[in-house]
Amino acid sequence: MTESTDRPVAASGTFSLGGDLPVHRLGYGAMRLTGKGAWGEPADRPEAVRVLRRAVELGVNLIDTADSYGPFVSEDLIAEALHPYPADLVIATKGGFTRQGPGQWQPVGRPEYLRQCVEMSLRRLRLERIDLYQLHRIDAKVPLDEQLGALRDLRDEGKIRHIGLSEVTVEEVAAAREHVEIVSVQNLYNLASRKSEDVLAHCAEQGIAFIPWFPLATGKLAGPGGVLDEAAARHGASPAQLALAWLLHRSPVVLPIPGTSKVAHLEDNLAAASVTLTGDEVGRLTALG
Repeated sequence: MTESTDRPVAASGTFSLGGDLPVHRLGYGAMRLTGKGAWGEPADRPEAVRVLRRAVELGVNLIDTADSYGPFVSEDLIAEALHPYPADLVIATKGGFTRQGPGQWQPVGRPEYLRQCVEMSLRRLRLERIDLYQLHRIDAKVPLDEQLGALRDLRDEGKIRHIGLSEVTVEEVAAAREHVEIVSVQNLYNLASRKSEDVLAHCAEQGIAFIPWFPLATGKLAGPGGVLDEAAARHGASPAQLALAWLLHRSPVVLPIPGTSKVAHLEDNLAAASVTLTGDEVGRLTALG
């Protein structure tokens, strides 16, 4: 059996994070494994474990998480389900957010706190080094060079391999790169929300991975008779699969990370790797933004 059929996510293509860490472009985002508002335990922990294992079976080798998901629940689940890890699996995690309750997030970018975040994520994930560590938010109360300096020190110590950012502007990416190499940017981006179009363009120009979170959002675009609905019908696919396929066609630096807590939904999402859109279809969907 070939990789394309045995591990169908491989059909999404490959991107090399930092130039030395190849991953399949369609990954998995682990925030939805936690309770409502990214708080607490999942409603069905055994199913959450099955989701993670099935994702890897289907070829996912980029799993994105954060210490604030739960908090800590998502990282614990990943270790429970997948450790010892497959050799090609990249676990990307994030730090710099504190949690006060469901749906509540406060950035803390003090160097000593970020160091604690990394040390504890290493322990929970049972890793000696985190392949991709992302600053979950830039803390406006702490000088940027201090936040990135802490992560750079941890990279130099061998505890982080690559560094990324989340929810940043083009200007912030450029400022960050004056202090440390940045290999990825994770911003809100989907068919219905294009506010980070300029950031995507900058990442494509610089060869930086662009990881769109909330990639499945389609808003009213999936309505009956619309462009998305018609394209989905032509391909025998769901609107969600078309939304993911559009992201994969948007730029070779885009790495979508759809999340779910159900195996059936996971399998439906990952089937998007095999959906091939025509140039005209990509253009019509892009024009919806």
